[in-house]
Amino acid sequence: MKQSIAYQGVEGAYSEQACKNAYPHLKTIACDTFFEAMWLVEQGDVDIAMIPLENSTAGRVEEIYRLIPKMALHVIGEHYESVSHCLLGVKGSTLKDIKYVASHPQALAQCHNNILKLSLCAEAKLDTAGAAKEVAVIGDKTKAAIASKLVADIYELEILKEDFEDIKGNVTRFFVLSTKKYIPPFKLDKSYITSLIFQVRDIPSSLYKALGGFATNGVNLLKIESYMGTKALQGSQFHIDIDGHIESKPLRLALEELAFFAEDVRMLGTYEKHRLH
Repeated sequence: MKQSIAYQGVEGAYSEQACKNAYPHLKTIACDTFFEAMWLVEQGDVDIAMIPLENSTAGRVEEIYRLIPKMALHVIGEHYESVSHCLLGVKGSTLKDIKYVASHPQALAQCHNNILKLSLCAEAKLDTAGAAKEVAVIGDKTKAAIASKLVADIYELEILKEDFEDIKGNVTRFFVLSTKKYIPPFKLDKSYITSLIFQVRDIPSSLYKALGGFATNGVNLLKIESYMGTKALQGSQFHIDIDGHIESKPLRLALEELAFFAEDVRMLGTYEKHRLH
C-alpha cells in the first residue's frame, strides 16, 4: 500500500504543494482542518502530516501552537516552502471588476497592502485553494481569490495578478509529524534542531532560570513562543527550537538545567535543518 501524507486544505493548496515537493513519492490526503490531518496520523490512517508553523511575512500559525501540546505526535522534520500568491478571478474578469477577495487569513495578511491598494473587501476562508474553488463555482466577476498558480489551472481561473504578496521571498515553515519517533544519527557535518515544550514553575524569575542553562553551555535558542499553559493561571507554557542535536553534550547539560526549573518538559523531536535553495 502506498504511503501517504496529510495536509489541511483542498487540492492545489500550498500545503499540498509542500507535500509534493518534500515527499513526491507519497500519496497526498486533503483534510478540512489541521486537527483532522494530525488526528488521521495519530489513528494510523495516514503515515505523516505536513503542518504549517509560521510564515516569514505573516508570522506564526497560532492554531498550531495550541494543538501541539494536545497531540501525541513527534516532529521528524521541517520543510521550508517558497510561497508566491496569485490574484485569481473567473474567466473573462479584470482587475476593475473585482470588489471582494477571499483566502486563508495567513494569505490575506501576506497580501494586505496590495489588497488595500485595490480597495478590495477581504473575506477569510479555511484555505487558499478552497477559496479559489468557491470563486470558480459561484462564477461572479466581482469575487476573487488569493491562491497558487497551480490552483488557477485546476479550477480554470484567470490570473489577474501574479506575485501578489507584499514582500517577495515569502516562505512558510512546516513541521513533519509522525507517530513514530525518529532521531537522525548525530553527525558533526550536519545541522540539527531540537524542539520541545515545557511549563515554568510558578516562582520568581522562573523563565530566566529555566533558560539559563542554554546560555552557560553555549547553546543557541532559535525560537521561543509562549502561550497559556495546561494548568490554568499557574504558569505559562513555552515552545522552543534549539540549535543542536539532543545527543550533543552541551545540549544535554542545558536540558538537565531546564528540567530542574521547569515542569512538564516534553521533547517534540530532533531533526535536520532544512535548507531552502
